[in-house]
Amino acid sequence: MKRILASILCLSLLVSCAELQQVVDSIPQTNGVLSNTDIASGLREALDLGIEKQVTKLTATDGFYKNELVKILLPEELQKVDSALRKIGLSSLADEGLKVLNRAAEDAVKEATPIFVSAVSDITFDDAKNILLGEDNAATTYLTTKTETDLYSKFKPVIENSFSKVGADEIWTNLITKYNNIPLTNNVNPDLTDYVTTEALKGVYTMIAVEEKEIRTKASSRGTDLLKKVFALQD
Repeated sequence: MKRILASILCLSLLVSCAELQQVVDSIPQTNGVLSNTDIASGLREALDLGIEKQVTKLTATDGFYKNELVKILLPEELQKVDSALRKIGLSSLADEGLKVLNRAAEDAVKEATPIFVSAVSDITFDDAKNILLGEDNAATTYLTTKTETDLYSKFKPVIENSFSKVGADEIWTNLITKYNNIPLTNNVNPDLTDYVTTEALKGVYTMIAVEEKEIRTKASSRGTDLLKKVFALQD
């Protein structure tokens, strides 16, 4: 199997995609060789599975807040805010401020998941063969490179709406106002929407990578015949 796959990859350096398609399709399926369409479909399926199994976990209450892999912490600028408020007896407000940032991300991912699902639909065979023989997070890295900029622009207004929906904007307005009124402090006015959008996207990609690694390293995690056949090529 590995020798056959290596031969196909070598041929790809010498022939066009169209010619490679003919070569792959000419190999009998009884030999266990998958077509380029099968390989690309397998990679799409792996990413879809990561979205379905792992990203949906983030949409639950505390999906971000109690998941140490993706929990959104305060940006450096606001760490001094947190510290100052705790010193004057407002620890509960500081705790709530951190929690609602994560709540906004949890709410937004729920609405934005279809964006990620559609983003994996155009993986080509060239992409797929590079991903298949790449690192444990090669598919996730591909998805990040191809979608991050576009997803940010689509995700940010969802986060902004979620801030209002979970009350984060009101809580943080109150929190920052109290901090700015503390004597001898420099006023802050952070762009929390931008920060949480960026951190939420990182969290989504992190969880997709978790599932990708599972599929790559554990045959028992390959729940369909296609995943078993495609990822057997990299074993």
